[in-house]
Amino acid sequence: MNAPTRPKTKRGQTRREQILRAAERVIGQRGFTDASIADITREAGTALGTFYIYFSSKEEIFRELVAEMGHMTRKVLAAATMPADSRLEAEHLGLKAFLRFVAEHPALYRIVEEARFVDPPAYEDYFTSFAKAYRRQLERAADSGTIRPGDADVRAWALMGIAKTLGERYVLWGSSDDLDRIADDAFDLIRHGLEP
Repeated sequence: MNAPTRPKTKRGQTRREQILRAAERVIGQRGFTDASIADITREAGTALGTFYIYFSSKEEIFRELVAEMGHMTRKVLAAATMPADSRLEAEHLGLKAFLRFVAEHPALYRIVEEARFVDPPAYEDYFTSFAKAYRRQLERAADSGTIRPGDADVRAWALMGIAKTLGERYVLWGSSDDLDRIADDAFDLIRHGLEP
C-alpha cells in the first residue's frame, strides 16, 4: 500500500502531528507489538479512520518515528557543538547534549532501540546515516591536526556506542540527576583513554 501524501493544510498538518506524538507516547510506553492503532488514535483524541488519512500502517508511523529521532538528534547535536573551538570540545558538548536529549525524549529513544527487532533496516539506517556524518567530522578534525590520525569509521562507531550505552544505562534504565557528571567522566575516557 502506498503511503498517504503529506497534508497541505495547517489543520491537516496539526492533526498528523497529534497522531505522530500520540504514537510516540503509546509505542514508547507499551512497545510496538502491544500498541495498537486504536490505542494511538484514542491517545490522539481522533477517530480510528483518521489515522489512515495520514499513515498507511503502524509500521509506517514507527519508521517515521525512528527517522524523526535521527533528524532531531543530529539537529540538537549540531546546535550544541557549533560553539566548540575544537573537535574534542565538540565531543564533550555533544555527549552532554545527547544525554539531555535522551532524558527529554525517552519514548523516542526506546522506539529507536526497539527498531532493532521491529524494523532492522530503519535501525541500521538510523545509525549508519549518523555514523557517516560523524566520520566526516572526525576526518576533517584529523586532517586539520586537532585530533590524532586514526580510522574515522571505527572512531565514529566507538563514540556512538559510548553515548548510546550511557543513554540506556543512566536515562532509560535508571534516571540520574547528574548527567553532566556522567558526560564529564565519559569525556575524560574519550580524551585520555585508560592509560595511567
